Amino acid sequence: MARPRVHLVITADDFGYCPRRDEGIVEAFLVGAVTSVSLLVNGVATESAAELARRHSIPTGLHANLSEGRPVGPARHGASSLLGPEGFFLGKMGFRKALAAGDVALAQVREELEAQLSRFRELLGRDPTHVDGHQHVHVLPGVCQVFAEVLQAFGVRFTRLPLERGVGGCAWLEAPALSFACAVEQDARAAMGPFTRHGLRWADAFVGLSTCGRHMSAHRVAGALARALENVPAGRTMTVELMAHPGYPSVPPAGGCGEGPDAFSCSWERLHELRVLMAPTLRARLAQDGVQLCALDDLDSKRLGEGPPSESTLETSLDIPLP
Repeated sequence: MARPRVHLVITADDFGYCPRRDEGIVEAFLVGAVTSVSLLVNGVATESAAELARRHSIPTGLHANLSEGRPVGPARHGASSLLGPEGFFLGKMGFRKALAAGDVALAQVREELEAQLSRFRELLGRDPTHVDGHQHVHVLPGVCQVFAEVLQAFGVRFTRLPLERGVGGCAWLEAPALSFACAVEQDARAAMGPFTRHGLRWADAFVGLSTCGRHMSAHRVAGALARALENVPAGRTMTVELMAHPGYPSVPPAGGCGEGPDAFSCSWERLHELRVLMAPTLRARLAQDGVQLCALDDLDSKRLGEGPPSESTLETSLDIPLP
């Protein structure tokens, strides 16, 4: 049966969060189970992670962080709308709550994003292959506009659009995870406008919200890919990004972004993702389906010269209802 031609980017997030996590990510990259990484420049292991990226020529992007740990920009020297009383970011949901209440100064968001991009250049000696957002902060209302403007100014062309087709029907997700995934999707749809206007590009499809942590399996990854490719004509070239969080579990106090590692990083779920990605089962399934792996900065050539994805393109090719 003829299928679309699929080029899959497997991105390992949170590089630089913890030496043990980074060890697992590098192992996965060296066997071809991960093709790109996203670096946290405020992670406690960011300098050693940058050295690993240089040593092994790992395609590395920036995992822009506005929600966990300490800032790297001007906010670290004083009071800021981005920080709580202890000088740390407000947290995954705390940042969202403050943003919705109008309590976050977008000028300070800009300063922090610019500082993190500059820090990335210092660490790697080059620009990032892509920039996405830790806990998907880059698609939040208001932030997405500033994010797009900053990336355009720094000459970064690729980002992530965390819009996974059919995630709302994934019954195995617990209610909080499902609610968060649906909220991320809603924000991602709204971010498409600013991203497109500022020349940003992203993979044709995204998966990973439904396969995070304990929920990852070869069967579910294959199912998410199949949903993403429904109604795509045979022979069409499609690029897809799989978001992953592999690594060996953190052992406190090592890890984190200044506050120590979180519960997810310390749990067996990171190791579970690492094992699924490196196991022959998933790789055999991808090969059987004709999926070819590539890095995020390879997408220009894989798209065969097509223009940047737009709302109309996504609506036609993926049949995603757009507002």
